[in-house]
Amino acid sequence: MRREDLIDLNAFAVVAEECSFTRAAAKLATSQSALSHTIRRLETRLGVRLLTRTTRHVVPTLAGERLLRTLRPALDDIDGQLAALSAFRDKPAGAIRISTGEHAADTILWPALRRLLPDYPDIKVELNLDQGLTDIVAERFDAGVRLGEQVGKDMIALRIGPDQRMAVVGAPAYLQRHSAPRTPNDLLEHACINLRLPTLGGLYAWEFERDGRELRVRVDGPLVFNSTRLAIEAAIAGFGLACVMQEQAAAEVAAGRLARVLDDWCPPFSGYHLYYPSRRQLSPAFALLVEALRYRGPARA
Repeated sequence: MRREDLIDLNAFAVVAEECSFTRAAAKLATSQSALSHTIRRLETRLGVRLLTRTTRHVVPTLAGERLLRTLRPALDDIDGQLAALSAFRDKPAGAIRISTGEHAADTILWPALRRLLPDYPDIKVELNLDQGLTDIVAERFDAGVRLGEQVGKDMIALRIGPDQRMAVVGAPAYLQRHSAPRTPNDLLEHACINLRLPTLGGLYAWEFERDGRELRVRVDGPLVFNSTRLAIEAAIAGFGLACVMQEQAAAEVAAGRLARVLDDWCPPFSGYHLYYPSRRQLSPAFALLVEALRYRGPARA
């Protein structure tokens, strides 16, 4: 295969996956006109149309879909082999892209990267903060970070943090004006601050469990956010009760700005995991990051 053929095939794969010449050109660091010329040249050489172009969309034809299915594993293998060559350098090098939620990025990923990266200046890490369950394979991420229960069975999962707990919290002034709920069903009589999570496609139903009994309560109230930080701020301001991860509200509870309720209905659950495709060949840079993130249990006094 000529070098030009490989370049053209890679360009086609990026356009087909991005469904956009604009995004593909940015990703490939080239111009749209040059990229369009490359695709036309490839189509002419193969004698088939690979992409259907409209004013708004670019989608693969049947022939294009078939070619993409053949190309993607081969290109992924080439990427893996090139990344593995960094083993021959004095220090690991390469780019690592990770999809993660904001809380995991703040509490686990960034502290680990802050310790690791000064010693490895040739490693570059991109953290993409996303509350949704991103398809890391389709979106070309090296790995993702999610709670253990959210990780697909076809992925390799590595525990990187302790168990988590939810916490229902409210301002002391709010709880003085309203009787504190004793059971999750009592929340229906309270102003609650809702969270809209893309992973669920709607408002988060607050989840509880005690003595093997599970409850999901759809609450109501004056505010809806897609940010737990804002939900906590609203709870502090007395607008109602919020349901967030215990760790996120710990400082406010310790300072007396928030108080917990329904604590006995909030058992621990599986914490954050790093996950990646089982077929992935670990580059030295990625393997180094895996070891830096590996959870080894609570620190001993």
